[in-house]
Amino acid sequence: MAGVAALALVGSVASAGAQDLSEHAVKSFMEYAWSLTPQQFSKPDGTVIVIDKTKKDQVLVPLDVAREVIKAGRLSAHAQICDLRDDQIQNHRALMRREEVKKKWTPQQMVYISQLHLTTVMLLTGRIRLVEKQGDKEVVVDEKKEPAQTCTDEQKKKVKELITAYVAASPPVSAIADLYKDKPKAQGAPTATGSVSETAVEKK
Repeated sequence: MAGVAALALVGSVASAGAQDLSEHAVKSFMEYAWSLTPQQFSKPDGTVIVIDKTKKDQVLVPLDVAREVIKAGRLSAHAQICDLRDDQIQNHRALMRREEVKKKWTPQQMVYISQLHLTTVMLLTGRIRLVEKQGDKEVVVDEKKEPAQTCTDEQKKKVKELITAYVAASPPVSAIADLYKDKPKAQGAPTATGSVSETAVEKK
């Protein structure tokens, strides 16, 4: 049953824009992402962000924001399937810049936003599976080789065009630097790109 639910959820994202996702589907993605969010996140500069998993409501973001994150994650997943590694990275970074310039999220929420993006990528590329445990669905990372998925030249071109447009419509890197130019150290956004092996997440 859990596997069927996952397939149905993934199918709903793959066949429609994130804005068409039902509230239930968005909340499901958010729950999956929360279950995979670490208690501790180490940034490249050595800063450690601690997340209190007992304060879920203080970390999750509004549904409309989550929809946009899922939409970006869907695009990153297509980039991964089409072997557009650089485009996938640029797409994720553009998403994080969009959210960071809003100056409304805590460091913990920025980690969650990045995790929601990553979770979406993992769902759509077959790196997450659901298991039943004492009547509840539990999300686990599947370390097996990713299932083969095809990407035609036409699809690859379309994905690249969509990401190029998304990045162009996002704040430039300089906008983030300007946010913190008067501060000794930038808050910074998590740098996970949507690839399981490259997340700088440290769990305890």
